[in-house]
Amino acid sequence: MTLLIGLDASRAARAHRTGTETYSLELIKALAGLASSQRRLRFYTPHPPQYPEWPDSPHVETRVIPWPRMWTHLRLAAELRWHPPDVLFVPAHVLPLYCPVPAVVTVHDLGYRYYPETHRPFDRWYLDWTTRRHTKMARHIIADSLTTKQDLIDFYGADPDRIEVVYLGQDEHLIPVTDLQKIARTKTKYHIDGDYLLYLGTLHPRKNLVRLVEAFNTVTNLPGLAGLSDLKLVIAGKKGWLYNAIFERVQQLGLTGRVVFPGYVENEDKSALLSGALAYVFPSLYEGFGLPVLEAMTCGTPVLTSNISSLPEVAGESALLVDPRHTSAIADGLLQLVTNANLRQQLVEQGYRQVQKFSWKKAAAQVWEILAQAAVSY
Repeated sequence: MTLLIGLDASRAARAHRTGTETYSLELIKALAGLASSQRRLRFYTPHPPQYPEWPDSPHVETRVIPWPRMWTHLRLAAELRWHPPDVLFVPAHVLPLYCPVPAVVTVHDLGYRYYPETHRPFDRWYLDWTTRRHTKMARHIIADSLTTKQDLIDFYGADPDRIEVVYLGQDEHLIPVTDLQKIARTKTKYHIDGDYLLYLGTLHPRKNLVRLVEAFNTVTNLPGLAGLSDLKLVIAGKKGWLYNAIFERVQQLGLTGRVVFPGYVENEDKSALLSGALAYVFPSLYEGFGLPVLEAMTCGTPVLTSNISSLPEVAGESALLVDPRHTSAIADGLLQLVTNANLRQQLVEQGYRQVQKFSWKKAAAQVWEILAQAAVSY
C-alpha cells in the first residue's frame, strides 16, 4: 500500500524561524529522509521555501500554492479537496476549517491557559479555539511533552489514547565552537563585549525576561562581587508581543549598556554565540518543550532554566533548575553559575549526555507510525 502524506510546510518555509518553525523544518527534513516509493510526502506552502537545503527527492513533492489571505482555511482546504492525500499532518499551525482527509496535528503548549495575561486577547482566543477544534477533529494529536499531553486532557477533556508524546530532537548543525576568534567576531557582529549571560529566543512576557533582568541587577550589585561589574546580560531574539516592559525595566534599573538587545540572531551565528556565553539563562514561566535548552547543551553551554512545566522533562539533572516565579530564586541561581566554575563544568558534561537522548530521526520514525495509523484507521 502506497501512503501519501500531505504536510502543511508553511511555517518551515519561512526565512526567520522561532521555536515552532524550527520544529516544523527539522521534522520535515527527518521525515523526508524516511520517504520511499511506498511512503511519499507532499509539502504545501504559500511561498517558495526560504531554506537552501529544502528536501528534494523523487519521493518528496513541494507544492507552492500562493494565496493572499486565510491561506490555510481557503487555499489549503481547496487543495485538499481537489487533490487529497491519504492523511494531513500539521506540525506548526492550525487545521483548515474544512479538512476532507484524516488529520494529525502537533499541539506544542497550553501556556495561554496558565498565563493568559501574557497573550494579546485575540491571540488567546484564537489559541483556545484552535486547540479545542484540534482535540475534536484530529485523528491523532502529537504533544511535545508529557506536560502538554496532560494539559490537553485537563483543560479540554482530550482522549488520552489519541495523544502521542513525541520529543523534539537536537539540531545537528549546532556544535560547540572552540575557535576564540570566531566567537570574538560573532560577539563584535552583535555588539557584545566581555563575559555575558545569554537568553536567546522570542521576546514576550511568558519568557519571564523582566524577572531575569531584575535578578541580573540583584546579582551584579551584590557587595563583594565587584568582579561582576562588567558582566553583560544578552537578551537576543526577535520581538514577539507585549515586550515594552522589558526595555522599560532595563531603563528603570539603569542597566542600559549592561543589558544588550542584539535582535534576531542568524542561524549560522547561534553556535558561536551560545558557545561564548558564560551560561544560557531560560527562566520561562511555561514551555511545551523548551528546545533552546537542548540547543545550549549541544553547544557546551551550562544552562539555568525553570523547575516547572516541561522543562524538567527536557533538562533532567543537567541544568540548574530554579522557581521562575520568584526573582530571588533566579538571582540565587545566577549567582551560583557566575561564581562556581566547577558547577558550570559539571553542567556542561551532564548536558552533553542529556542531549543524546533526543533525536529528530527518532521523532520522525514515531511520527511516521502515527500518520500511517491515522490513514489506515480512516
